[in-house]
Amino acid sequence: MAQEASARSGVLHTPHGAVKTPVFMPVGTQGTVKGMTPAELRELGVGILLGNTYHLHLRPGEELVRSAGGLHAFMGWDGGILTDSGGFQVFSLGDLRSIDEDGVTFRSHVDGSLRRFTPEAVVSIQEALGADIIMAFDECPPYPVDKGYAAAAMRRTLRWAERCLKAKRRPDQALFGIVQGSTYPDLRRLSATETAAMGFAGIGIGGLSVGEPKPLMYENLAAVIEAIPPHLPRYLMGVGSPDCLIEGVLLGVDMFDCVLPTRVARNGTAFTSVGKVSIRNAKFREDHGPLDPDCGCHTCQNFSRAYLRHLFSAGEMLGPRLLTIHNLQFTLGLMKRLRDAIADGGLLALRDDFYARWSRSG
Repeated sequence: MAQEASARSGVLHTPHGAVKTPVFMPVGTQGTVKGMTPAELRELGVGILLGNTYHLHLRPGEELVRSAGGLHAFMGWDGGILTDSGGFQVFSLGDLRSIDEDGVTFRSHVDGSLRRFTPEAVVSIQEALGADIIMAFDECPPYPVDKGYAAAAMRRTLRWAERCLKAKRRPDQALFGIVQGSTYPDLRRLSATETAAMGFAGIGIGGLSVGEPKPLMYENLAAVIEAIPPHLPRYLMGVGSPDCLIEGVLLGVDMFDCVLPTRVARNGTAFTSVGKVSIRNAKFREDHGPLDPDCGCHTCQNFSRAYLRHLFSAGEMLGPRLLTIHNLQFTLGLMKRLRDAIADGGLLALRDDFYARWSRSG
């Protein structure tokens, strides 16, 4: 393992291959990274991606996935898979769920049916899906939230974590616990200490990047990492903007996931070496240069800004696909540069150079 300051690089071993860390996991919520084939993801260097227990439970259902041989076989993906437990939906679907000590009742956004998620049910669903890494069920509180509620949600998450550990049956899956505590560093440290002591294979850091200012997120992230034993993987959940990836790595995060790179791509925004570019902008109508001259991805090597703008203006599906390819390549390339910089002792220089270039208008 290489290390610079609090940042570190290493290898995460899964039944479907070794993954170099720090790593960014593209999000395939419903068994697909939108617009991308598994072969294209492999070409980009993706080693592990994320699926979502809640959404896969609703469609197509874990028993269908089990009958296909598991999520890997079902979606034709031979790399690593991590499944989120549905805890984020406790936050994002606040109008469609009710929480009690035993679990959460969701009203399906698909057909209105009631679905009961308990720690035991969540583990059972993830065992049927067959991911390499599965997550404990947690309560992700909103921001802002008073300290009393944050403490209660954190304590409930700890109790659910113990139930998840007892429910786990498959030895080939690694179960990660999840730290909560909102934006209260003392709650975060307590949650991290007690979660790590339970014997999980890794620690997810949830409940951040849910609306709080970034300095507050970094303060609480630092408090969590200080309390996690160094041998455990540290996974910052739902974070994927380039600046947050850099700051997270500097603080010692090993794993990230986020829909951001692919979601903004579908809306016409590209991450480039000089900042964000909105390809729908009229100024690109006659711009025959590449999207990012510093990028070697398929999109930048073969298509102009004018062509990409035309695709979005015409509503052609190729436009979102090409920007998705680029944004994933950009994000994965940034992670590789971060890993290399840790090994070479040049991480702080990389950060400074990135911000100097990223702040320029694209």
